Amino acid sequence: MFYHLFEMNHAALQPARACAEAMRQFYGNPENPASATPLGRSMAAAAELFERTTRRYAKPQFGIDRTTVRGEDVPVRQEVVWKKAFCQLLHFRKEAEGPHQPRVLIVAPMSGHYATLLRGTVEAMLPHADIYISDWVDARMVPLSQGQFDLDDYIDYVMEMLSHLGPGTHVMAVCQPSVPVLAAVSLMEARGDENAPASMTLMGGPIDTRRNPTAVNRLAQERGIDWFRNNVIMQVPWPNPGVMRDVYPGFLQLSGFMSMNLDRHLNAHREFFLHLVKNDGEPAEKHREFYDEYLAVMDLTAEFYLQTVETVFISHALPNGAMTHRGEPVDPSAVTNTALMTVEGEMDDISGVGQTHAAHELCRNLSQAKRAHHLQPEVGHYGVFNGSRFKESIAPRIISFMNSHD
Repeated sequence: MFYHLFEMNHAALQPARACAEAMRQFYGNPENPASATPLGRSMAAAAELFERTTRRYAKPQFGIDRTTVRGEDVPVRQEVVWKKAFCQLLHFRKEAEGPHQPRVLIVAPMSGHYATLLRGTVEAMLPHADIYISDWVDARMVPLSQGQFDLDDYIDYVMEMLSHLGPGTHVMAVCQPSVPVLAAVSLMEARGDENAPASMTLMGGPIDTRRNPTAVNRLAQERGIDWFRNNVIMQVPWPNPGVMRDVYPGFLQLSGFMSMNLDRHLNAHREFFLHLVKNDGEPAEKHREFYDEYLAVMDLTAEFYLQTVETVFISHALPNGAMTHRGEPVDPSAVTNTALMTVEGEMDDISGVGQTHAAHELCRNLSQAKRAHHLQPEVGHYGVFNGSRFKESIAPRIISFMNSHD
């Protein structure tokens, strides 16, 4: 019922948003003399702030059409090369012949935001690798007729994408996918699958959340799975294509993210208003770019969300040796050929230091020559896969690791 009220409230505010947008255009029009006055700029700023804080943000675009390879500008074309109901595989194809580069599957997190959250990750890796990325579909856009999607299906999708790309692929899991990717590789190695990746890089992932637990980890332990089932699972309302599907709504996930740093977000919006009043365009545009991405969220299927919470954060099934996939045991000790690299951030408040590194102990039969770990100083969770330190310090290490095991 809460989701229905959210949808009704959004629809009820549509006329007010339209009026605010008209006011912004009126007072922001350079032909209007008032646009050059503090009062006019204040009116336009207030109207834009109201419209932006009440809208529903659409899925962003990657917008990557060029990259640089060895100093040369190269056009890039985005194409879908594999597709199922809950995911499509995007390829950033370089429109020029170049040196051999490792083929990399980036598995984006399914944790509320779209795969475009990894735009900076793709941009940093693209000059050095042939990049593919999993583009997960918003569950409220998938009709009930397409069936369910749980953690077992997620693992199946990862294995199917690796099989589609073929032998020699490198897989890179950012945050949440670390567990299903490690599970998928373990299963493929145990089966002797030739499409098992050449290497896997796990970044800021909750492999063992008993180590250095964060507030997120403690919440799952304290509440228990029944609390999540009874309090955060809702049905998609009409007129969305996925009407009546049980989901964990993206707006609830976003509320949780923002509440962790509420003061920071309030200050950011206050400064955005002041920049608009001062006609300071560059900081205002950076604010728009960040929040256009940050506030665009997607729903997760209830079965995937609950199974992930239970498996990863409550029962710790993988590090306890109790995780199964459709009845088949998931045993990371089967990993003997796929090289393993783990990356953590010193200030990560989502996946604490040591949680991702735990993968090395689970893959106990992997030779030391096929292991690497990097702890990046002075970065939080987001900085593990994005930003200047990722581009300058982390990405080169990952590329070097992949090249050495290509």
